[in-house]
Formats: sequence, C-alpha cells, structure tokens
Amino acid sequence: MTKRIVAYRRLSDSQLEALRRDFHVDYFADLASSDEPAFCEALSQAHGVIGAGLPLTPALLDTAPQLEAVATISVGYDNYPVEALTERGILLCNTPDVLTETTADTGFALIMASARRVVELADFIKRGDWQASIGEAQFGSDVHGKTLGMIGMGRIGAAIARRGALGFNMPILYSNASPKPQLEAELGARRREMDDLLAEADFVCVTVPLSTETEKLIGAREFGLMKPGAIFINIARGKVVDEAALIEALQSGQLHAAGLDVFEQEPLAADSPLPHLTNVVALPHIGSATHETRTAMAQRAVDNLTLALKGERPINLVNDAAWASRRSAH
Repeated sequence: MTKRIVAYRRLSDSQLEALRRDFHVDYFADLASSDEPAFCEALSQAHGVIGAGLPLTPALLDTAPQLEAVATISVGYDNYPVEALTERGILLCNTPDVLTETTADTGFALIMASARRVVELADFIKRGDWQASIGEAQFGSDVHGKTLGMIGMGRIGAAIARRGALGFNMPILYSNASPKPQLEAELGARRREMDDLLAEADFVCVTVPLSTETEKLIGAREFGLMKPGAIFINIARGKVVDEAALIEALQSGQLHAAGLDVFEQEPLAADSPLPHLTNVVALPHIGSATHETRTAMAQRAVDNLTLALKGERPINLVNDAAWASRRSAH
C-alpha cells in the first residue's frame, strides 16, 4: 500500500517530485483553513502531514486515524499539540539548524535598525524633511561596545551573540536554563539571572521558544527593570511578551526603542499602535524569510517526513517518546 501525504505549504517542483516517488501526495499550496472539505477528506486518509502555520488540533488528529508523522516547515512547533501527538504515537519533526544563521541576521538587523533609527530616518528623507544638516534630534545610539543581553542561548541566540561579540566587540550576558561553558570560553559570555541581565544590558534580545513557562515572560515588571535607554528585540514568539506592557514602556520612554519580528496576533492587528511608534522597527515575521533558507527548511521537512514514513528516525525529532513507543511496539 502506498502511504498518503497531505502537504499544505508551498513546495518546489523537485520537492514534490521527490515525495511523489514514494508516496501519494494531496497538495494544498494555498490552504486558507483546515475546514476546507477537500483538506479534511485528504487528512482522514493521511499517513503523513507536511506544512506550517496551520494549527493541528487534537480534534483534527481525531479525524486522521492513520497518521504516523507530522513535519513542520519551521523551528517552532507551538501550533502542534505535542502531548496529543505523542499519546497517539505520531512523530513530530521540525527544522532547526537550517534557519539559524538567517534568523540571527534578522535579529541583528533589528538591533542595528533600532539603535541607528534606520527606518525612522529613511522616512524622514522620503517626506522631504532633510532640509539642513541633521542635529541631535536625529542622533541614534552606538551598537559597538554596548552590552548585549540574550534571553535564551540556543542556536539562534548563540548566533546573534557571536555577531555581537566578534563583529561589534559587545560584552555578552545570557540567561538560560543551562550554562553554556563553550560559549563562555568562545565569546566571554557571562551567565546571569534574568533580573540581573535586564538591569545591566543595553540591548535585550529574546530568543526563547514559546511554552507555558515562557508565555508573557517579559511584562511590565521586566521592562521596569531595564536601564533607561535600553533597546528591546524580540525574534522569538509574540506571546513571550506582554504586548500591552511593551507598548506602555515604549510610549512612556521607559524603553528607548524596540525591534520586533513577532507579535501576539499575526498578522498584526490594524489598530495596533506598534507600527506607528517612531521608536519601533516592526517586521512581518521574516526571521527565516529568504529564498535560500525557506527552500532549505522545506527540504529538511521533506527529508524528515520521508524517513519517518519509511520507519527510520527523522533528522529532527521533537517528541522522542513517540519514537520510543513506536520502536517498543515493534
């Protein structure tokens, strides 16, 4: 019997061809909702799912009794009920590594743009306001030599820290569940409790995954601990931050500026004040959005799903317990 795959994110012709060599593929390149009848019908027969952005709820899983593996084209997997997948013995795979450097580029671009007021002053020129030599009203802040505080020191956090330490001579502080002795030796990074990091850092950059423990990790209390003139960067998930508290800190001047690639609601609500604040650089969740990286992420997801459906361990497995239960069952 040929196993069936549901794909609901754009894949290249070569990636689709590779999947179709081994599996029957139901392809939904522009799926708008999980309620679409054709998608529901395909899911009910699927052994594998590949895509990103669509919440895969336990209720949807109940309609897919043959499902063996899910491959998300992302490093984050907060759209997926990990516990429910594991209970059903369904493997969940993601795509770390391939997007690390690109996402770190985005993070550091936000640091630079926020500090040097790049977007604000580009608009200054477009409006025709540059009529004389600029003065202090248009000055920005230095990046080189300033202290960079990383909340989260996984792959992406470490890549941003390397850019800061090696490229801009920035002292590195980090708050992380476990110590990183290799990075401490390589970069001179120093581990801090989060409250201490917030008080010491000139730039605070958040890269932690979203979980029940990290939801609204940064709120009014944490913004209040940051030094005057601090700049806040979030490339993790929007819900890691209390957005109302962030807006208040920016409007009151408690925070000097913010660079944001993620938001509590995405796309950003039309009535959100964030994109209208001059001290905010807001991007539409583009962390990994380059042609090269998105292609590599999709390829990694294809490889993960292919291995999983052939009975082999995927390259990137989120729920090891599901793999263990599958192996013990055989």
